[in-house]
Amino acid sequence: MTPSQRRIALGLGLAAAAALLALALRPSPIDVDVAVLERGPLQVTIDEDGETRAHDRFVVSAPVAGRVSRIELHEGDSVEQNQVVAEIGALPLSAREREEQLSRITAAEAVQRQAAERVRHAQADAAQARRERERVEALAQKGFASAQEREQATVLDSTSANELEAARFQERAAAAEVGAARAALLAIDAAGAGEGARVPVRAPAAGKILRIPERSERVVSAGTPLLTLGDPTGLEVVADVLSTEAVKIQPGMPVLLEGWGGDHALRARVRLVEPFAFTKVSALGVEEQRVNVIADFVDPPGPLGDAFRVDAKIVVWESPDVLRVPTSALFRRGDRWAVFVVDGRRARAREIELGQRSALEAEVTSSLKPGERVVRYPPNELADGARVRVR
Repeated sequence: MTPSQRRIALGLGLAAAAALLALALRPSPIDVDVAVLERGPLQVTIDEDGETRAHDRFVVSAPVAGRVSRIELHEGDSVEQNQVVAEIGALPLSAREREEQLSRITAAEAVQRQAAERVRHAQADAAQARRERERVEALAQKGFASAQEREQATVLDSTSANELEAARFQERAAAAEVGAARAALLAIDAAGAGEGARVPVRAPAAGKILRIPERSERVVSAGTPLLTLGDPTGLEVVADVLSTEAVKIQPGMPVLLEGWGGDHALRARVRLVEPFAFTKVSALGVEEQRVNVIADFVDPPGPLGDAFRVDAKIVVWESPDVLRVPTSALFRRGDRWAVFVVDGRRARAREIELGQRSALEAEVTSSLKPGERVVRYPPNELADGARVRVR
């Protein structure tokens, strides 16, 4: 072999060794999971635990102090309005206790007047909602109102009618409380000193007994709850949400009820966001301000009864056709959101604009298109231009 040939062979050997060394030192591809972007429906929900309860629930309390006889009724029994559900052997009243009973009658009468005023207010609201629905329906028939406006007017009309019915129930309950308080005082007065006087406790409305805290005979003070009465077929759902989330919820918004024991979600609709908040300590020991959201069933509640647990998903925004990206693919790049897009065998970082977001998916409004693949759960070592291998 001539010297020139040896130099060529040596050069080729060095080049091959350098290539092998570069190949050995070349970083291996990073294994990643990907998701293919596609268009479809998106819902933004507020998820909280909820509980069913009778729409019109009445707590029947002892009107006077005394010994209550054993309650012979049972949970689930039906009762009629003004039916005697318990009897109390009233204790003699002192001058102070008599004044307290008179004050209780005065307070009950004030509550009755307040309930009557609420009925008049609810009647005015229901009449206005009915007129508004009729106007919107007339405009919709002429093409001057959208289907959404028509649906909102219908929901408002239905909600106002339900509020009126609830106000009437409250008025009847308040009237029953006044009658019970007056009857208690009359019964004691009729017995002279009150020894042995029997005071009947009557049901303020027709319904079924939901709960009896204690059925046995015992001595009770005035105001002690004796039983809870309601209509188990007229259920509503109450869910307490954070006050920062409650401001996003409006009456008429749809609610999906899951985790109730069935194989499908039940539909409901928000009727009321209560105008006051309360403090609740979370499982982590953090004090939170929460607000009750009340929803009415759209689908039949089926086997659900009073105080049953459900998972409530309140839909605050939805669209049938948006470009969706998994939230697991998002990361922050400065003050903007970004994703890694798989381009061939490399990952390319791309900043994007987001619209609405749910717990699992987000709406993409720029920089991406359907069919592109994005990296889910991007690892810390993944950088722009890095080689990747799709699992």
